[in-house]
Amino acid sequence: MATYTCSSCGMSVNATCAACNTALTNTTLTKDDGSTVQISQCQVPECENETKKIKSPLCCGADMACSIA
Repeated sequence: MATYTCSSCGMSVNATCAACNTALTNTTLTKDDGSTVQISQCQVPECENETKKIKSPLCCGADMACSIA
């Protein structure tokens, strides 16, 4: 499950797909300039959200981090 944690205050959130209630999977997206962005997405083929991606949430004014397994 995608669990994002704030490095400043320690708050954590879990990410699930609202359409199918499945835990989101963490991955990275490579941008055109070669830099990467951490994202989460639904991996259920039948789900309407399977091809959609979200960027990490914010807390304390910065992106929250999530370990990618």
